[in-house]
Amino acid sequence: MENMQYSEELLREFLVFRGFTNTLQAYETELSTDIGRGFQVDKILDLIFSVYVPKYQADKLVGLLNFFKQCFFSSSEAVLISTLLKLEVSILRYYIVHAIQSGRRDKVVDFFGANGNTLLLKREDWIPWFAIPYIKNPSLDPQFRVYFSKEWYDALHLSFRNFLSEIFSGIRIPALLKISTEKNTVKRLKNDIKQLNDKLSQLQALLETKEAEISHLRSMAASTSATALISQKSISTSNDGSHSLEDLLAPSAAKDEGSNLPVKDLKVAGASFPSLLGETICSDDGIPLRSTNALQESTFTSSKAVVVSNSVGELTNIYDDAKESLPSDNTREMLREDDFPEVRVDFQETFLGHTSPISRCRFSASGTNIASASVDGTVRIWTYDSSTPTSKNATIYCGAEIMSLDWECRSDRLLLIGTADGGIKAWNVDAKRVVCDLNTSANFPSVLDLKCSPVEPVFVSAAASRRQGTNEIDKLGLASLTVWNMKTWKATTVLPLGEDPPAITSLCFNHNGKILAASAIDGMIHMFDMSAGLQITGWPAHDAAVSSVLFGPDETSIFSLGSDGKIFEWSLHNQGQILWSRDCSRFCYPESTKVCRHEVGLDFSGRRLLVTSGLVRSPIYQVQGHMSALRTLPHSAAITTVDWHPTLPMFLTGSADHSVRVTSIAP
Repeated sequence: MENMQYSEELLREFLVFRGFTNTLQAYETELSTDIGRGFQVDKILDLIFSVYVPKYQADKLVGLLNFFKQCFFSSSEAVLISTLLKLEVSILRYYIVHAIQSGRRDKVVDFFGANGNTLLLKREDWIPWFAIPYIKNPSLDPQFRVYFSKEWYDALHLSFRNFLSEIFSGIRIPALLKISTEKNTVKRLKNDIKQLNDKLSQLQALLETKEAEISHLRSMAASTSATALISQKSISTSNDGSHSLEDLLAPSAAKDEGSNLPVKDLKVAGASFPSLLGETICSDDGIPLRSTNALQESTFTSSKAVVVSNSVGELTNIYDDAKESLPSDNTREMLREDDFPEVRVDFQETFLGHTSPISRCRFSASGTNIASASVDGTVRIWTYDSSTPTSKNATIYCGAEIMSLDWECRSDRLLLIGTADGGIKAWNVDAKRVVCDLNTSANFPSVLDLKCSPVEPVFVSAAASRRQGTNEIDKLGLASLTVWNMKTWKATTVLPLGEDPPAITSLCFNHNGKILAASAIDGMIHMFDMSAGLQITGWPAHDAAVSSVLFGPDETSIFSLGSDGKIFEWSLHNQGQILWSRDCSRFCYPESTKVCRHEVGLDFSGRRLLVTSGLVRSPIYQVQGHMSALRTLPHSAAITTVDWHPTLPMFLTGSADHSVRVTSIAP
């Protein structure tokens, strides 16, 4: 009950704020005569045994005991009620005994006059006690002697203390009293999370340092191997007395049988390799084939010319091997992306309610609630803010892998769920039930994406057929785009895609819901006029499948992410013009598509682009800016889904490690 004073202050502040002055006065009066003494055991015991009984305040004593009976027990707690009734009888009898011992028999008569009828109705064993004021020495009477002993009083005092301690520890605490405790708990948990995040960052930095050291050691080992290979190939001795390659490539001029062979050093790929300069290479019959220096001529025998020719060929092979061991341009680009600074985090909350990898997570239209789905067919609705009511929290079991989620844009009331078995469920978060259960055609069982119109009560589903494949993209077949009415829950239109259209992976409405953008696995982006139900344009955006598409903040451009890891911002005024691009193949590499279908998220300002990742961190690119990209704090597995808060610098990351994180970053 240590939070009682804090809660009282909150209530007093609220009454002052609302101007409830009469209520405030009554409240202050009640506090000044707090009968329950703030539910503090010692104060209650002192009130009974040091105030009410010694001062013969029988009416207040009876009122306090009745207060306890009314406040703390329900009819289902019969054992506790029975115990309290027995203690009540003992306390009232102690009051009578104390009055007799103090010579105030008149107080006993007054007590029975005020409460006698009530006592007789409750227990018949009170009848002998009505005679006690008239007994000369009741302490010697066998019937009352035990009540006058100190041992009985000590037992009563201890029993009542234990009873109060027990009921106060198990009492149902009002929500108002929990505010301070929950506030302290949240503060403590945030501090714990911050410390754990700091420790995780330190461990991650240490891991990256160790990986860099390992990479450096591997490169050194490769260099040593190449040097050893050169040494082995340079040690060749001819049985017919011809010079070895080492002799031919000596740094000083070598003289053999009157012929000079000037030799110099050649730098190849950062390493020093001997090179033949200024000599003439001849064929087996002595005919010159190539002269590297016209000013220098040397005469070679046929056998020596063959040795030189073979040695040059071996040296060329060694150079090719060394070149292959050097880092490629892509590798160097990956190393540069590792230098992305870590994003500055204001706070981060982690949700651990799932037991399988996360497939999708989305903020609601207001950003208050979050829906997250996992591959085991479970959807959970939750909130990251402890001050937000949890009345809408729920767990939805769909029976199949969740492939798509979308909230109704006009409120937080409806959540659409698309599954891998062709199911589309509409969940009402207020009623906490599925209000509609739809199914796509059996030929198109994978509901890859769902998008609600921001204006009209309609949504569009992108479903696909299945085929054999090695990753999520390869397993997708043909496409079906269907428009559904959210009032009748019936399909109204099938958008035209042509003959045998490749699967549609992502959908996006513009601000007024008149234009729908759709990306396909053949690299195309399609644009539809929703009022006419027709395709108005389209263009090849990527050489590979397009996994995600988004309108830009001013809707004069559109972003696309290819399965090859390339991000483009396309102009909608000049079709085919690329306004901005990034290569995030470091994070969205082909093998990662076995884990997830990659997607991008654009923040409310249109300045930050968050991308899923096959690594434990995701990149946050600065759109149309010169600032470097940032990296998220690490999960312990690949990041499979992302989303931004609709109005705040806050984003979601769902991971294959079964967790979902809400991260608020510095603006």
